[in-house]
Formats: sequence, structure tokens, C-alpha cells
Amino acid sequence: MAAAAHEPADRPDPARTNDYDSFAEAYSAENETGINNAYYERPAILALAGEVAGRRVLDAGCGAGPLLAALRERGAIAGGFDRSTAMLALDRRRLGADADLRVAELGTPLPYPDDAFDDVVASLVLHYLEDWGPALAELRRVLVPGGRLIVSVDHPFAMHSIHRAAGRRTDYFETYHYTEEWTMGGRTAPMSFWNRPLHAMTDAFTAAGFRITTVAEPHPVPAARELFPDEYRALTTSPSFLFFVLHAG
Repeated sequence: MAAAAHEPADRPDPARTNDYDSFAEAYSAENETGINNAYYERPAILALAGEVAGRRVLDAGCGAGPLLAALRERGAIAGGFDRSTAMLALDRRRLGADADLRVAELGTPLPYPDDAFDDVVASLVLHYLEDWGPALAELRRVLVPGGRLIVSVDHPFAMHSIHRAAGRRTDYFETYHYTEEWTMGGRTAPMSFWNRPLHAMTDAFTAAGFRITTVAEPHPVPAARELFPDEYRALTTSPSFLFFVLHAG
């Protein structure tokens, strides 16, 4: 992924940012093989999920479906949603016409009944949102009592350190917006993110009725050591992502 960070900005334009439709194929290819997704974030989510055979699992923001496919291979009754129709087309190509894939956007009402899922995975999606409240409320609604929400997000202190090292004026204790230019497959698009401190994350989880049972900062899987020696060394000394397992109260 080629990305150039920009100064923190005041307010994103949703119509002009995070347009995965514009480079769906290229992003999917990077996601399949790059260290950050294939050897770090996705294995960590699957390890935290553990035994999922027979469990009803929702992949919130499923993209082109590599995590959803892995959950199904492990026996989960899994479906997913995404706002990108191009990503969902790739997902359907992978999983087949019978896959339960829906166009929906995190933070808006979801097209599922109450108590529909035993688990929800939210893989690297919450950091696109300024306000986590509506999204978490909906994910809590579709989970059975005691169901799990498994979350990964950009690590708040890692992002703060990157911005400080680049000379940007940021305050770790504030929730602030920033953009990056991502170039993939010859296309460039602005991507919009919100960084927030750890306490703001945990406060949002508990306010939404979740009980935090795990906070994790895993390393990449050992196979990445030979394939990506420099990146592996960096990720084993400074994390990029932060992981949570939450239970619906």
C-alpha cells in the first residue's frame, strides 16, 4: 500500500473519501498478501475468535472477504456487509452466489434483526468513524446477550507517534481527524481516519453495553519473519494495531 500522510484535518467529506470502489481489485490483492493484513491483523482476529464452528458470525465491513472466507472455512455460519459494492462483488466471486452479503454502512441502521449473531468481527473499520456510539449500538443490537464483538483498530499511540515524528501538531488525548492519500493500481484516493486515545475507545465500548474481556497487542505470525524481515522487525517492537474482545452485557 502506497500512502502519504497529511496534516490532521477538520472535517472529512464522506462523498470524496474512503472510496474503495475506485481501487477494489488492487486493495484486495494487497490485503491478500501484505504483512499487515495477511500475516498480522487477520491471523490475530482469527486467534481471538478461536473455535467458531456452528456460530453465527457477522463480518462488519467485510471488504473483499478474506476474513469472512477464513471464518466460513472454520465452520462459522458467516455473512457480512460493506458500503463498497465493488468490494462486495469481489467477495461474492470468492464465496459464491449463496453468500449472505449486504450493502450497508457502519454507523447506520443495519439490515439484520435483533439477536441475530453470536459474534461480530469489526476488522479495521471503527477508526473511519468520528462517533462510535451509533455503530456500537447497532452491533450490540444484532448480537445475542453475551455475544462477542471482536475489534481491531489502528493503535492510538502508534498513530500519535507517527504524526508527532512527522512534525504535526497533535494531542494524544484528543480525538482528531487526519487523511492519507492511498495509491493502488494507478489510482489515488483520499482516505479519512479518526484517531482517539485508548480511554475514549474503552469508554465508548462500556457506554454501548459491552464488557471488555481482552485487550491484545499481538506480533505478526512467525512466517512473516522470512518474507518481510524489515516490517516484521518493526511490528515486533512497535505495534500498528490494537485488538479487543468484548461481550454484550
